[in-house]
Amino acid sequence: MNKLLVLPFLAILSLPIAAVAEQVIIPVGQQSSENQAIEKPERGTSKDRVRAKFGEPSSMKPAVGEPPISSWEYPEFNVYFEYEHVLHSVLKRTEPGNTAAE
Repeated sequence: MNKLLVLPFLAILSLPIAAVAEQVIIPVGQQSSENQAIEKPERGTSKDRVRAKFGEPSSMKPAVGEPPISSWEYPEFNVYFEYEHVLHSVLKRTEPGNTAAE
């Protein structure tokens, strides 16, 4: 057997299995129906109403840019605000087989 062919073949065999593993990412829109049923703040809701309904966020990021966009993080979703009102609420991505509540 040709030595030039053996060396690359041996190099490929010595790669760790994880280096060739496939990672599966499931878009939020295709996650389980349990996650889709999670209640999130609606567009236009004030910060005060979000806080009253969902409690204190686990973290808050200050406003940046113009118009100022800030965000609050909750265990199951993130909320983005423009000035003092909800611009968008986004479910957090979960790993396959897990729900956001776990």
